[in-house]
Amino acid sequence: MKNRKRIHLLDLIVLGAGTAVVCAGTAFADNSRPAKPNVILLLADDLGWQDVKCYDVDEPSPMETPHIDALAKKGVLFWQGYAPAPTCAPTRCAIMSGNHPARAQKTHVVGGAPPTPHNKTQHRMMPPWYSGRMPEDEVTLAKVLQKHGYTTGHCGKWHMAINHNAFPQPEDQGFDWTRHSLGITARMRPHRLTGFATSAPDDPHRLDENGYPYHQNSEDALTFVRENKDKPFFLYYAAWLVHTPIQTRSERLLDKYCKKLGVERPENPQEWKGEGQTNPFYCAMVEEFDYHVGKLIDYLESTEDPRWPGHMLGENAYIIFTSDNGGMERVPGQVITDNYPLDRGKISAMEGGTRVPLIITGPGIEAGVQSDVMVNGLDFYPTILSLAGVEKPEDKHLDGCDLAPLLHGNPADPSLVREEDGAVRDTMTWHFPNSIALESTIRVGDYKLVRNYDHVNNPSSVELELFRLYKTKEGKQVRVDIEESANLADSMPEKAQEMNRRLTKTLSEMEASYPYYNPDFADDLPHKGKVCTVLSHEQKGDVVEFAYRENGAKVVRANLIYTLNGGEKDEEWFRTPARLLPGMKASARLPGGTTHYVINLVDENNFLESYPEVVDAITRAEKKSNFSATALKTKK
Repeated sequence: MKNRKRIHLLDLIVLGAGTAVVCAGTAFADNSRPAKPNVILLLADDLGWQDVKCYDVDEPSPMETPHIDALAKKGVLFWQGYAPAPTCAPTRCAIMSGNHPARAQKTHVVGGAPPTPHNKTQHRMMPPWYSGRMPEDEVTLAKVLQKHGYTTGHCGKWHMAINHNAFPQPEDQGFDWTRHSLGITARMRPHRLTGFATSAPDDPHRLDENGYPYHQNSEDALTFVRENKDKPFFLYYAAWLVHTPIQTRSERLLDKYCKKLGVERPENPQEWKGEGQTNPFYCAMVEEFDYHVGKLIDYLESTEDPRWPGHMLGENAYIIFTSDNGGMERVPGQVITDNYPLDRGKISAMEGGTRVPLIITGPGIEAGVQSDVMVNGLDFYPTILSLAGVEKPEDKHLDGCDLAPLLHGNPADPSLVREEDGAVRDTMTWHFPNSIALESTIRVGDYKLVRNYDHVNNPSSVELELFRLYKTKEGKQVRVDIEESANLADSMPEKAQEMNRRLTKTLSEMEASYPYYNPDFADDLPHKGKVCTVLSHEQKGDVVEFAYRENGAKVVRANLIYTLNGGEKDEEWFRTPARLLPGMKASARLPGGTTHYVINLVDENNFLESYPEVVDAITRAEKKSNFSATALKTKK
């Protein structure tokens, strides 16, 4: 294993840390400073931990990110910053709601569908039901800030509903102002070697004076700040960059990275087979993103604050810069990036899927600090409230910790991050019972445990993996195995079991849902032949009753899966418990407005039987049908 190196621009702090602390502290104590600071939460999309220059560890990143690097020199760069989930939507909902994805039953993108395997006969397990959106009555961070005098703005990606345009939208969740243009991320037609930006006045992506394509998403962020600089504001800038499609409208940048990387443009414009960080399209996208981040920061630093004459907007603004999950390493036909030394990437709860860049700057925060304290996107809600001087709503549960004492104290001191009961936080949990990952993980201090759900009679999987990421020595963390390459579960069985029990306790408290075995899987699975059979159903008024036969395995749980808008474009399904009755029957009350429903019966071996049969994703795509096409229809 290579030794960790930290050779960055961050090490070149011109004025010295001591001067920075004095200046920051003096400014923070200025009585003329407006009481409500501005807050900007800048969330990149799929930006990996190793995609930003200031995060170089073993090998230098080819991407050039001077503006993000400069931002890091103005505040705290966290080496152990994590996203709440390894995919987009659950992280976004967690940040805005303060609720852990497992607690919110929002563990993956889209959602709001009956549990079903992706392929009826080829997948051993299926994910549980998970919500399609953040509840409309959620007490979001934006709603709380709005209530306390902040003008709240959102621009860019939303994706906190069943699709980008479905209800609820930003204006339903506490935002006064919202815009969501794709800008330069709109797919290039017919492929990514056509339609490069030009200097023509009528080109919607026309090149600016610095040769970068115009990006409406970036301009929207600037517009919100310009229009609201005379009042305290909260901007949630949810960038579309650097999500697929992997492309750049800057031919200059594409050629620059082809030359820098020593590669040629691909013959097939839809492919990139070069391993590692050699994709010139992606490298150009990262630099474009950095450029547009820089435009916003430059505006804050060069524009006088109307609420604080003689001072710039940036002097009274907190900026949180991060990503929604780890880098997406590849898609069919294309390698995008490489999160090495971290293992895997987006759609996995391994380090590469959850560890993300995280930089926080603002009044009273020491400049040029690198911190190894373990922090999480769930911490943003309580931290932003604290920085804004806003009390947490009395009945609001938050799963994160307030980082303000850490940021305004010693950013390198993990004892300053405390749970609500005052205990020092040393544990984080991730729950991703979805896709092919089907895993939960827990980090306790230096160790991380991975629980794999699809391990029964599976030669390619084990139930538990234990890794020692670091070795803490005299308060300092020394890198050991952030690659997650050496499974210690067999050599440290007591440690693995203790962490597994702790993981179970945490997930049980959050009422987490788990994946199920698929009774239609083509190959052998233990106890597959014992799955129950549903015999009949009957609806009387708003009560529906099902009769079933057990075939050797006891049914232990039942859920009604129902929709209120069956057959519509944004068909969305919900879950409510059903009752198991004597005589092998299950009963449920249909919620008002139910149009279609199915019953899920789960047996003691964790097989799920759906009645009627739910069509798998591949078949539905082929037939262009939705779930209601095979579900039971409510009798009026």
